[in-house]
Amino acid sequence: MEVLAQTLDELLAALRPLAVDWRDPTALRVIDRIEAIPVKPVYGEADVRSLLATTGFDDAMLICRLFLGLSKDQFTAVLADALGEGRTGVKAWQADRDRFVAALVELGVPDAMAAEVNRPLRWSDVLVERLRSGRGSAIAGQKRGRGVEDFAEAIVRRVFGNRFDARCTFTGSRGHRAKCDFAVPSREAPRIVVEAKGYGATGSKMTDIIGDIEKIIAAKRPDTAFLFFTDGLTWRQRRGDLKKIVEYQNDGAITRIYTQALADRFEADLERLRGEFGLPAPDAAATDGQGAFDLD
Repeated sequence: MEVLAQTLDELLAALRPLAVDWRDPTALRVIDRIEAIPVKPVYGEADVRSLLATTGFDDAMLICRLFLGLSKDQFTAVLADALGEGRTGVKAWQADRDRFVAALVELGVPDAMAAEVNRPLRWSDVLVERLRSGRGSAIAGQKRGRGVEDFAEAIVRRVFGNRFDARCTFTGSRGHRAKCDFAVPSREAPRIVVEAKGYGATGSKMTDIIGDIEKIIAAKRPDTAFLFFTDGLTWRQRRGDLKKIVEYQNDGAITRIYTQALADRFEADLERLRGEFGLPAPDAAATDGQGAFDLD
């Protein structure tokens, strides 16, 4: 073969976008089934039942969550909650079809079908959908987590005013350091450490929290209170991880675990710890505008 001296410019000029056809056999089947859905102003339970009866179960579930705009993990979590049990697969459908259809209706599948089928299509909708499914998916995940952090921070601020460090690296036993969401009263000598995480979809980020918790446990002083604040239905799909966290709490490594439904207890425990550790009450100015938290 002839020896050639290539240049960067000629290689850059030769680059082209990589065209990828995302439509695998599943996508092609689902597209055909979606296009076969009759156009009507209103959909109901019978339409959901027909979708399940005339479409493969997995494809029907995919279509339902496409109408709802949910990821697979999010859909599984909310469906399990609507059914009131852990099973959400084909066996649950076969065991009690009426109950399964009712759960999908409760989640709003018929209303979502009507909204999407009768939505006037504009060229910009295609670009907006690409934005939503790409960057928007990542942003939604970030907002879910940050929403829980902000919720917990509002309570911490009511109890301690500005006397805490947020999203910092604290110094603990024998100079060991670890990251946490809130260190009270300071990152240099925390008496209380709070880690707050919310999840709307399962994945590696949920597993990461185990490592984060273990780092905090290893770094903190034995007499430092460690509070873990979390929420999100998809913990139900990662029961093993949540069980491990509960075991840490049972062993005394984590002082207490809270969710938004336990916000009153979280605030009461922070007040109690403030007194036990002799920490000062917040200045009035530091809590101005920090009203009662809203669980809605």
